[in-house]
Amino acid sequence: MNPLPYTVYDADHHLYEPEEAFTRHLPKEFAHEFYFVKKGNRTKLVINGMLSDYIPNPTFEVVAAPGSHEKWYRGTNTEGLTMRELSGPALRPPQEWRSGDGRLAVMDQQGVHAALVFPTLASVIEERLSDKPRAMAALFHSLNMWTAEEWGFARENRLFSVPMINLADVDAAIAELDFVLKAGARTIGIRPAPVPNERGQTRSFGYPEFDPFWARVAEAGIFVNLHASDSGYDVINRMWSGGGNEMIAFETDPHKQTLDMLGRAVADSLSALICHGVFARHPNLRVVSVENGASWLAPLFFRLNHVFGQMPKAFAEHPLETFRRHIFVAPFYEDSTEELKQYIPANRILFGSDFPHPEGLANPLDYLNDFSTFSEGEVKQVFHSNMKGLLEGLRDEAA
Repeated sequence: MNPLPYTVYDADHHLYEPEEAFTRHLPKEFAHEFYFVKKGNRTKLVINGMLSDYIPNPTFEVVAAPGSHEKWYRGTNTEGLTMRELSGPALRPPQEWRSGDGRLAVMDQQGVHAALVFPTLASVIEERLSDKPRAMAALFHSLNMWTAEEWGFARENRLFSVPMINLADVDAAIAELDFVLKAGARTIGIRPAPVPNERGQTRSFGYPEFDPFWARVAEAGIFVNLHASDSGYDVINRMWSGGGNEMIAFETDPHKQTLDMLGRAVADSLSALICHGVFARHPNLRVVSVENGASWLAPLFFRLNHVFGQMPKAFAEHPLETFRRHIFVAPFYEDSTEELKQYIPANRILFGSDFPHPEGLANPLDYLNDFSTFSEGEVKQVFHSNMKGLLEGLRDEAA
């Protein structure tokens, strides 16, 4: 239950999508790009003609329990167990996890009033269909239509499902944005990665060619989530390891763990928005980093500060001021909250539990224990005011 004298807002819940989330509304012309097949006694995903192991169980018939990976992520795995061993016995997700009303009941038990809800399997799409923007757009539209029908985008003003949008085709992205806004979306999700085109080239979503999209987001008064995904950065690990052509989500080795592919992807993405002038051109835009942790803040702040010293005329203002005005961060529970405050103030920190994924905590509000040195007012900002303000479009009040 909630021990706080105010309602709690969680920036990072997840749904486990069923197969029909992507296929119910998918036009037939794209059916061969994304489908499920039986391989032995398991169901696997085929995407762009490739049998994918990115998520070993893409139907989520069984999953690891919430909180089962805590020792791994806190770095307290003194027994040296593998991630699979730490996962323990697999469980079948209860129905309450897979429906909107059920999730609200779970949140009541947790003491959580409201939450953003992100898809899980959707992170497989963009990296594997990067040369097929129409297929990406169709899959996200199908997912967003299913989400609107089954979960809603603002269920009881408590459950805020996050529609995903791909930027490869700016006009299509604006059309999808208008669709989800009309359906009630309060926020959207964008992959933290360069944007591909049909020729296999990529470019920054901070370039002016994307301004019509950012202008529409800012006009609508919603915020953008850069949630951890397969951003293509596993290519760095594969360069060193001689690995295959696909990222495997739970496959680890010591060198791969030091590469910080999540942190690198989101730091590069936020740097692109700042350095390429998006916030200067769209001063009402707000962006949230979700499930990327916060260990990347220190090196990014160092680099931004140094580049400003080298090229001050390239910026409308100091890039660190831009960051602190426009960007919110949901740290991992293993991040040092004291170090975090050295870089961003409490009014830019969000509580995110990652429920029901195994990377999160079994009891989300146990995270309060990591904020023992924060004042009561700062804790309220992290667990209540900041996300509430973003959802209500109160950009300045959230500050």
